Amino acid sequence: MRTTTKIEELDIYVWEGKADIVDRVARCMASFDVEVIRADDIAISPERTALRPSLAIISVSVIDSGAFILRDWQAAHGIPVVWVGAAPRDHDPSMYPAEYSHILPLDFTCAELRGMVTKLVLQMRAHSAKTHESDAMIANSECMQALLHEVDTFADCDTSVLVHGETGVGKERIAQLLHEKHSRYGKGPFVAVNCGAIPDGLFESLFFGHSKGSFTGAVVAHKGYFEQADGGTLFLDEIGDLPLYQQVKLLRVLEDSAVTRIGSATPVKLDFRLVAATNKHLPQLVKDGSFRADLYYRLAVIELKIPSLEERGAVDKIAIFKAFIAQVVGAERLAGLPDLPYWLADAVADTYFPGNVRELRNLAERIGVTVRQIGAWDAARLQRLLALARSSQPVPAESAAEVLVDRSKWDMAERNRVIAALDANSWRRQDTALYLGISRKVLWEKMRKYQIFDEEPETRESE
Repeated sequence: MRTTTKIEELDIYVWEGKADIVDRVARCMASFDVEVIRADDIAISPERTALRPSLAIISVSVIDSGAFILRDWQAAHGIPVVWVGAAPRDHDPSMYPAEYSHILPLDFTCAELRGMVTKLVLQMRAHSAKTHESDAMIANSECMQALLHEVDTFADCDTSVLVHGETGVGKERIAQLLHEKHSRYGKGPFVAVNCGAIPDGLFESLFFGHSKGSFTGAVVAHKGYFEQADGGTLFLDEIGDLPLYQQVKLLRVLEDSAVTRIGSATPVKLDFRLVAATNKHLPQLVKDGSFRADLYYRLAVIELKIPSLEERGAVDKIAIFKAFIAQVVGAERLAGLPDLPYWLADAVADTYFPGNVRELRNLAERIGVTVRQIGAWDAARLQRLLALARSSQPVPAESAAEVLVDRSKWDMAERNRVIAALDANSWRRQDTALYLGISRKVLWEKMRKYQIFDEEPETRESE
């Protein structure tokens, strides 16, 4: 029995040059849920290609135009490329860049095109699955275990969730867990959008979609982010960066559960779950007038706070570092090396990572590549990498006044909350930890992070 691969939610960007192939590609792919986009005269958004499966079909005639450089384009967009040319289907470097082997003749048939697209879709899915599998959530610390317990508790409800956390803590990964654990929406798509990267003037097209012929270049109808997330989860990262006029339009969609494409008068009913994330203190933004109160209340039905890497402590730092090292070095090569040196684990545990897991991953990749290439835990080399990482971090403030000046509004709100809890419990650490619903160890780490000191130690609990 013959099996087929379902192709859906795919963007195909076509640079046709002198080849006149856009309409042919659109006709061949008409029975699939794909969008064919004429790319010769438009700016392609890397944010869009990062969020939606995409590939490029490029006529070799564009190479001579001087406006197309494959290496720069691929670095910016990172999607597979299929070359189309009248030359025989070989890898002649004068016609095709040597690093690409996806080639179709100028007189390609629909069967050939669909076969090539199917092959590339399977490759993209395999790569995505491998990446997702390697991105398992590590949660050995009490605060992360408590967070995952909250995720399990609220994952299967339909209400909106607002995720708080510093830059680099893994807000999108928590959103994915909320999606995957939902009995109904988890079977649908997960659409992630960085609200801070939406180009001016493209909000309506990207979020609401457009009808065929609604403007120049709209050769086919396009589903916006709202429609793409129908039946699944829409994750809006950096929601605090959304301008007020866009917040109004988002709120209307949430209230009406419907969206109308540009160039259409027919609303499309929607059913998706919204998960938003921010590293900003939204209540303060509401007070400042830069974030709508009604939208905030609509988003913050359930709120989850992701602890920083410092709050998670050494146990998670080392475990995450080891996981990233194994991913970079490879299991086979790592098995032939001694265990992670104690001095390296201690150095990672003692290093402050203001960029959280993202910054730790960057360090692990540098060290992992070095270990993989030389096949040893070279102390001298790795200590230089550690020193370089530490030297590139912000210089710590030398006084309490400077610390307060440098802290974000979110940090100040959290610091004040901890101080208020300590005051309410006469600065007894155990009682304060119970009051906040955290462990005594996490409370101590918060006090260290926010530079909270006992001012009258003789009248408070001695530790």
